[in-house]
Amino acid sequence: MKVNQLKAGALLSYASIFITILVGLVYTPIMIRLLGQAEFGLYSLIGAIVGYLSILDLGLGNAIVRYTARNRAVGDKETESSMNGMFLVLYSFIGLLTVALGAILYINIDNMFGASLTDQELEKAKIMMLLLIFNFAVSFPLGTFGSIMQAYERFVFVKLIHIVRSILMPCITLPFLYAGYGSVSMVVVNTVLNITLLLINLVYCLRVLKTKIRFKGFDYPLLREIAGYSFFIFLNVIVDKIYWSTGQFILGIVSGTTLVAIYAIAMQLNSMYMMFSTAISGVLLPKITMMVANNASSDELSQIMIKIGRVQYVVMALIITGFILFGQAFINLWAGPNYSDAYLIVLLVMLPITVPLIQNVGIAILQAKNMQGFRSVVYIAIAVINVIASIPLAKMWGGFGCALATGVSLTLGNIIIMNFYYHRKIGLNIPLFWRNIFRMTIPVLVVLLCGYGINGLIVQDGFLLLACKIVIYSIVYVLIMWFFGLNMYEKDLFISPLKRIVMKISHGG
Repeated sequence: MKVNQLKAGALLSYASIFITILVGLVYTPIMIRLLGQAEFGLYSLIGAIVGYLSILDLGLGNAIVRYTARNRAVGDKETESSMNGMFLVLYSFIGLLTVALGAILYINIDNMFGASLTDQELEKAKIMMLLLIFNFAVSFPLGTFGSIMQAYERFVFVKLIHIVRSILMPCITLPFLYAGYGSVSMVVVNTVLNITLLLINLVYCLRVLKTKIRFKGFDYPLLREIAGYSFFIFLNVIVDKIYWSTGQFILGIVSGTTLVAIYAIAMQLNSMYMMFSTAISGVLLPKITMMVANNASSDELSQIMIKIGRVQYVVMALIITGFILFGQAFINLWAGPNYSDAYLIVLLVMLPITVPLIQNVGIAILQAKNMQGFRSVVYIAIAVINVIASIPLAKMWGGFGCALATGVSLTLGNIIIMNFYYHRKIGLNIPLFWRNIFRMTIPVLVVLLCGYGINGLIVQDGFLLLACKIVIYSIVYVLIMWFFGLNMYEKDLFISPLKRIVMKISHGG
């Protein structure tokens, strides 16, 4: 059951990513054209600002996964039900705090953006902000049940819910946009859909998992332990918000909604890129937690990091080299010429973020060992530098300046400092990891050179010809990586499912 859930969860993760990206690729260009660049920028700006309220999760969602998985390992149902009650009460308080802090944001919206937004934009911003504050306030307590499902490794249901959300959101929203209701209707649909799906998670936990919730007061020793664990995850959430939302916030203050719209498109493309890496590692935290609980050696943890890192690198290298070759033409055709500046913004962030993406199993190892403190402190320091550098750079170079500050800070913190820490303090074999990656990079560079030839032979940039170039490049990439980049384990990952399909067909025949 557990193995099937892990395998199915990983497969559904990629199915979810494929559907999310496909929907985004089809839906986004329609949406931004219906809204217009200014209103899309306003929608992105308010979403980024209110999104800061998500840091009030305080890392508790991840703590639920870790401590519920630990209780499952020892079969302590009584402690688990008490802990569920405690988390639910904590999240209810957080929901009330969300309303209070959201009210402060709402009151000060004129002071923050009065100089860069029109009166009509300010009115729409206030409506969207109220709806999003309500969404977050309700989502915190209901989100408890999604974390419980993840701890029980019910990845199939979790991913199916995500897929349903990805499909329903545009299907419901587009009719409102065509009717002229604009960005406010998008926020209304998002709020209703989000709360509905969270209620489905609640029903699943109560009916299927038979989750028990008993609040017997706060277990303060356990609460202190959880606080110590979740505090550093909380810092990581703050860092993520600084990296991926502050640029839009700063541009909204100094430049207005047009540059926010361009930057938002760039961040959306980077978000799609990051999804491919987290699909596998996202289902591994319970497994790695149990490995650590069973005193897995540093060599064993290094091997799983290398195995997953290599597979992730194969996928990420295809995407990033493809974007280097075809990204500019794609953005011009997909979003429109007004968004062409997003290409360089994407690359300034995409190149340095690749390293932590192929090493994100290391983050799960840190969380399982409860040793994420150093990483969190480093990331906070680097994030502060990022914000300080972004303000003058945004004034000089707009979105390029924000992206440059983010890219440099990612390189310093995520690549240089963290690789040293993984090796020296955690005991992971980082030199061996990078020897594996460098060996795979040689065929990647060969494919990239071939790609420049493909790009030169087919010079037109219509959608059909661009798709042809991407398909040809992908085929060349797969062939060269198959013969010169992949090892037997990785080849078997691709061959085994095909063998099972062939066997089923032959038996069926």
